Amino acid sequence: MDSFFKLRERGTSVSNEFLAGVTTFLTMAYTVVVIPTVLSTTGMDFNGVFLGTCLACIIGTLIMAIFANYPIVIGPGLGLNAYFAYSVVKGSGYEWQVALGAVFLAGIVFMLISLTRFRSILLDAIPESLKHAITAGIGLFVSFIGLQNAKIVVASPATLVTLGKLTEPMAFLTVIGLIISLVLMAYRVKAALVVGMATTSLFAYYKGLLVLPDQWLIMPGGLATTALQLNIAGVWQQGLWSVFFTFLLITLFDTTGTLLGIAEQAGLMKDGKLQRAQGAFMADATGTVVGSLLGTSPTTAYIESSSGVASGGRTGITAIAVAVLIGITMFFSPVAKMLSTVPAVTAPALIIVGFFMMAGLRDIDWQDLEEAFPAFLVVISMPLTYSIATGIGIGFIVYPLLKIVRGKAKAVHPILYLFMVLFLIQIVYVG
Repeated sequence: MDSFFKLRERGTSVSNEFLAGVTTFLTMAYTVVVIPTVLSTTGMDFNGVFLGTCLACIIGTLIMAIFANYPIVIGPGLGLNAYFAYSVVKGSGYEWQVALGAVFLAGIVFMLISLTRFRSILLDAIPESLKHAITAGIGLFVSFIGLQNAKIVVASPATLVTLGKLTEPMAFLTVIGLIISLVLMAYRVKAALVVGMATTSLFAYYKGLLVLPDQWLIMPGGLATTALQLNIAGVWQQGLWSVFFTFLLITLFDTTGTLLGIAEQAGLMKDGKLQRAQGAFMADATGTVVGSLLGTSPTTAYIESSSGVASGGRTGITAIAVAVLIGITMFFSPVAKMLSTVPAVTAPALIIVGFFMMAGLRDIDWQDLEEAFPAFLVVISMPLTYSIATGIGIGFIVYPLLKIVRGKAKAVHPILYLFMVLFLIQIVYVG
């Protein structure tokens, strides 16, 4: 085990790695409740999505552990999850089976480009300002959804949106849960979001908003309602190429950024390069493909893995420990479903995760109009149009145009011009 996972070389032990895995699990455990909750709003069966989410997470994480030897967890991402449910299915009216088809195709393409240099070419083609803006825009969108679910932000005939009544039970409980989570985070409690969800659940039960399940522990089931239900042909028949591209692009950015950040935090970078990068990217691509087959949204590397690294995790054993704990969690689907019935339980997590995703805005040069304004449009367009793809498209159109006007057309990568044309067609003629 020592020679395979390089425990001695990385200055760690099995017990230390296990404790780091427990820390990571406590930090990211909220996702196995939030993700099925969001996807079930599309009409998908909660139990099926819950089991599919857990399995996709386990498979992707084990591949990461064995083939890359990194203490990094793979699982469905909240940003992509929200895009799948609220933009593609509920916003645009596509069936969730077709959306799963787009996820599958994005995973296959991601898998193929992970084996070639095209991954680096594609990443280099997108300006850093747009990369940061895309992540931040998704964060703002996710927080907006959390505020809506909690009824803190509600529809208004006069102003489109306005502040809801904070005295209403759901809004009030969300505020309480948000405060508890933030206080715990301020004191650096690793399981702050999980504890916040549990505390909010107790308040909800006291208020009569939460009904306890008849059984707390059951054999995992329900996968037949979501597994192998994807509609690949419908992706092309209904013109979801921009949806497919958005899934691919966000997965590529999220995974690359998270992998580099955590690997650097763990001291696993060599000469500024990510070792075993191919295995790491294949873990995410495989998780996405398997997830689409089982009935969940695209996977990505979890930034919550950094909590395990901070606790001393340095090898794939940390990731294996997380996979084992998620496997145990699969037997508690009644508890997860119970928590999903009260939006106030999951809304604070959405709001806080959205906040963390905004951090990249600090790396944009706001004094450079050519870089900053397209980034600004990306960020503001996503929540206001209720579409992540539209936000990306607007940024990819305006950025090259500004460069052309300024006589810097050669500074733009040819691939970005291709994206500009495709998004122009999508936004102007397809909608």
